Amino acid sequence: MTAPITNVADLRALARHRVPRAFFEYADRGSYDEVTLRANRTALESIALRQRVMCDVDNRSLATDMLGQTVSMPLAIAPTGLAGLQHGAGEILGARAAAKAGIPFCLSTMSICSIEQVRAAVDTPFWFQVYVMRDRAFTRDLIQRAKEAQCSALMLTADLTVQGQRHREIKNGLSVPPRITLRNILDMASKPRWAWSVLRAPSRSFGNLQGRVENTDSLSTLAQWIAKQFDPRLNWSDLAWIRAIWPGKLIIKGILDPRDARIAADHGVDAIVVSNHGGRQLDGAPATIDVLPSIVQAVGDRMQVLFDGGILSGQDLFKALACGAHAGLIGKAFLYGLGAMGEAGVTQVIELIRRELSVTMALTGQTDARRISRDVIWRKAPESTFNIVSTLLDDSNVPCR
Repeated sequence: MTAPITNVADLRALARHRVPRAFFEYADRGSYDEVTLRANRTALESIALRQRVMCDVDNRSLATDMLGQTVSMPLAIAPTGLAGLQHGAGEILGARAAAKAGIPFCLSTMSICSIEQVRAAVDTPFWFQVYVMRDRAFTRDLIQRAKEAQCSALMLTADLTVQGQRHREIKNGLSVPPRITLRNILDMASKPRWAWSVLRAPSRSFGNLQGRVENTDSLSTLAQWIAKQFDPRLNWSDLAWIRAIWPGKLIIKGILDPRDARIAADHGVDAIVVSNHGGRQLDGAPATIDVLPSIVQAVGDRMQVLFDGGILSGQDLFKALACGAHAGLIGKAFLYGLGAMGEAGVTQVIELIRRELSVTMALTGQTDARRISRDVIWRKAPESTFNIVSTLLDDSNVPCR
């Protein structure tokens, strides 16, 4: 008898069993010594919640808006590279699950299924994430394709102009397509469910790039082109160039400093994502939940501040909302569900987080996800006592809401 799936950790365990090691660890692990990867979880876990009782919480609303779009809950699926190698057609399955759940889905530049393939498979417009490449003509074409696909927002990832080293990817020989080694062959042969899904998928390469870049006839030359294309010259003046191509909603992902948040606001960006790239870039960078309040304080009245970094449950999302985030994004949780059970697994992740958020709201006396404030959380102080993370007085009588 199969044990019931009760949380995202169960789906992670199932994905680890079903997805080849190189691709599972691509989703699961971080850069260098993984200090920041661990910090994202440790910081979230250090926040305690303020339980409230005798509150009428019978009617609770999780609905909100994101960039002018009404959503069923304050959650979106983050852009994740190689989702189609966690499960065949992974990006299409993720977009479908998100649309059915009433939340946004963001497609990565480094997706396996292309913009056009995803757009043809779903009725609901999705967001598109872009890296600015050294080949600006290609980047312009990529943004234009997103516009033609009627993508509802463009997300510029700003924290990967130089790639941080991820030790596990090197040790696992991660490549697209997978490197042919005895260990990889045996690993993939032991994952028939995964192999069948990938073989049936519409794409098994970098769908947004294949056939679009000159002199990259083979997958190996395409991979070499990508490795050289992340552009360390990217700077704030490039936003004017992007705005000239993209007239719609613009998000910048990778903000960790209030100074950068203010600059983004001064440039008229519609939203930012407070993110350390899931602990996959600058190792030693702070946990995103630790810097979130200062960034919200700096620009929260000027744009939507989204949170990315370690959300594996509705409680984690609740904590991010309490620290000022307008909404949260899931990357690893999405990939765990996808690798475990395809579209059904993604749906299960979303619904687990939805139910957990709703229950957490009830037990903290909250009825509206748009009005969760910092007075609902406690943070454990170094001296092992609990300090209130709010401006409340010791004898405050804050009603339920």
